[in-house]
Amino acid sequence: MCRWLAYSGSPIMLEELLYKPAHSLIDQSRHARMGVETTNGDGFGVGWYPDELRDVDGATDPAVFRAVGPAWSDRNLHELAHCVRSPLFLAHIRASTGTAVQQTNCHPFRYGRWLWMHNGAIHDFPKLKRDLALEVAAPLYPSIEGSTDSELMFYLALTFGLRDDVPGAVERMAGFVEAVAARHGVPDALQMTVGVSDGRRLWAFRYSTERASRSLFFSTSVHALRALHPDSTVLRRVSEETRIIVSEPIGDLPGAWNPVPESCYGLVQEGHDSIHVFRPVRP
Repeated sequence: MCRWLAYSGSPIMLEELLYKPAHSLIDQSRHARMGVETTNGDGFGVGWYPDELRDVDGATDPAVFRAVGPAWSDRNLHELAHCVRSPLFLAHIRASTGTAVQQTNCHPFRYGRWLWMHNGAIHDFPKLKRDLALEVAAPLYPSIEGSTDSELMFYLALTFGLRDDVPGAVERMAGFVEAVAARHGVPDALQMTVGVSDGRRLWAFRYSTERASRSLFFSTSVHALRALHPDSTVLRRVSEETRIIVSEPIGDLPGAWNPVPESCYGLVQEGHDSIHVFRPVRP
């Protein structure tokens, strides 16, 4: 499987979360504690929304950097993380579930202003792949570059209306995958934690057909953390809008992390964050 991190809040250098925490995403690439594999070395990627390029509506197209080597030894990633500052970014370290280790299979995936990353798998994906791919809208299909179930899930969600209704589109995608799997006699079709953003909002989904989903956590409100840890200089620097979503906690600060409930999704946006029940919608 994989590990991932999503950040939304005060603009910060990427290295603040990718490298500096005690159990940073780079540390997790070698020493994951909650993943299926301890090592996640089959490529990595980071996508960010440049703050200085935002338009009058507060949006911008994201930049993406992906590579096939392990994150822990990539000097270019370290250099980039030291120089790039963003208020919203997604980062992912990959452990392949069977598809090739190549740049086009590294997350996050990008389409227009949208970024998507995934931890998990579609069970028996080779058996289901053809039926799933044929459902992707014809205008979207040429944009698929890789061979992963994760990217195909993204384009199914786009087909089912992601740009207008993110939760509904992901619920329809999950329901469609489960319906196709049922036709082929494949049990426990879907395992997923998904992060997706349009540059203004951030959604995180935790779901599996068997209701035993991979780990996912969100940070406690900065206001509450400041009360718990008044001497923390990091907490004084970021706004109360700041949130971090992670496959596993990146530090041991007491009270900092809350598990995303089973079969739920969260929305991080300016003013009000929320958690909702996730229910796949079958065709």
